[in-house]
Amino acid sequence: MNTIIFATGNKNKIRELGVILRGVVQIISLAETGTEPDFEETGSSFLENSIQKAVYYSKKVTFPVVADDSGLEIDALNGEPGIYSARYFSPRMPYSERCLRILEKMDTVRNNENRSARFRCAATCAFEGKVIATAEGQVEGRIAFDLSGNDGFGYDPIFYYPSFHKTFAELSIEEKNQVSHRKEAFYSLTEKMLPWLHAR
Repeated sequence: MNTIIFATGNKNKIRELGVILRGVVQIISLAETGTEPDFEETGSSFLENSIQKAVYYSKKVTFPVVADDSGLEIDALNGEPGIYSARYFSPRMPYSERCLRILEKMDTVRNNENRSARFRCAATCAFEGKVIATAEGQVEGRIAFDLSGNDGFGYDPIFYYPSFHKTFAELSIEEKNQVSHRKEAFYSLTEKMLPWLHAR
């Protein structure tokens, strides 16, 4: 089985991707290679950040690298937090507090139709400083009126997915991986990069 390095320090993302790509490729974290997660995002889009990150780490390790950038876009907040999702309000603020702050900002938006939002993910595979493939995914939903659920991570407790009548934090990892932005992006990325991996 081909081995790739997932360039993230987020253990929750590593766990999700391990389930998404189980039996397809073997996932190794940056920590397992002894590489420090020291990349600073400076791109103007999710895709640009994922490309920069994958290329950066692919110059430091000997395996192919995949990297993603993902986040929450809220229409009533003009797309915020967007590419700043991981450092919205403050990079050291717990996500539970960030979720509460967002709910406060959305307090006057009482109509469900006006609480539309989406999770977006861009993913890139790179090797020795060269981009092998890119892909993007998104999932539509809306901002809930309260935090709900104990699973998931990040903004999952306030992202309501109408088809399941639950927030992402109320879904099992298997349910979430059926519909998530990360699943869509990485399934597409894998289809594009597997021929290259097999030809190495």
